[in-house]
Amino acid sequence: MSGTADSLVIARRNLIRMSRIPEMVLFGLIQPIMFVVLFTYVFGGSIAIPGAGVSAGAYKEFLMAGIFAQTVTFATAGAGAGIADDMHKGLIDRFRSLPMARGAVLTGRTLADLVQTAVTLAVLAGVALIVGWRTHENIGKVLGGFALLLLLGYAFTWIGALIGLTVRTPEAATSGGLIWLFPLTFISIAFVPVNGMPRFLQYVAEWNPFSATVAASRELFGNTIDGVPESVTGAWPMEHPVWASIIWSVVIIVVFRTLAVRKYRQAGR
Repeated sequence: MSGTADSLVIARRNLIRMSRIPEMVLFGLIQPIMFVVLFTYVFGGSIAIPGAGVSAGAYKEFLMAGIFAQTVTFATAGAGAGIADDMHKGLIDRFRSLPMARGAVLTGRTLADLVQTAVTLAVLAGVALIVGWRTHENIGKVLGGFALLLLLGYAFTWIGALIGLTVRTPEAATSGGLIWLFPLTFISIAFVPVNGMPRFLQYVAEWNPFSATVAASRELFGNTIDGVPESVTGAWPMEHPVWASIIWSVVIIVVFRTLAVRKYRQAGR
C-alpha cells in the first residue's frame, strides 16, 4: 500500500507541474490535431480504399484509429524528456534519498502521463467528430476501444521512462523517444491498407504491436471497411486484434517497467 501511496503522490506532483505549464498540454494537442486535419483533407480525397474507391468519408473511418494510436504512442517522447529533465536537475537523486518505495517515482510519472494522454485523446476524439468521423458500435465497445488505446500509450511511456533514464539530456530523450516511433507507426495498418506493401513489410506490419491496437480499435469502433483486409498473411494478431493488443501492451509494461526500475536503482551509482 505504501508503494501505491508514494506513486500517487509523485503522480500528483507531476500533474500539478503540468497544470502550471499549460503550454505543455497545448503543444501536445497541436500535433495530433494537425495530423487529423491534414490526413483528412489533404490525403483523404486521394487515397483509394479497396471496396470504397477514393472516398474521403471511407478514409476517415479507416484513418482515425491510426491517428489515435499514433497520438498515445508519441507520449513516449514526453515521458522520456520529463524523466531525463528530473535526472539532469538532480531531482531523481533527491527522490532516491527519501524513504519511499522503489519504482514509485517512475510509476507516478507514467500515471501522470497517462492522465495527460487521456485528456489529449478526448480532445482529439472531439476534433475527429467535427471533421466527420463516426463510430458504429455501442458505447461499451467504443469505450473499450479507447481503453485499449490508453493501455498501449501507458505501455509506451515505460519505454520512454527507460530512455529518459539512459540518456544524458532531455533533448536526447525527445529525439530517442521519437526516432524509432516513425517507422513503427508508418510500417503498420494505421494509414494505408497492408495489401499494398511489399511482402516482407506485410509481415512486419501485421506483427507490429501498434497495428494490433489499431485493428482492435477499428473493430470496437465499428470502423472496419468491407474490402479492406487487415491481414493478407493470416497473422494471429490481425485475426484476434483485441487479445493481441492486450497481450502486447501487458508484455511491454512488464518488460520495460522491470528494465526501467532496475536502471533507476543503478542511476547515479
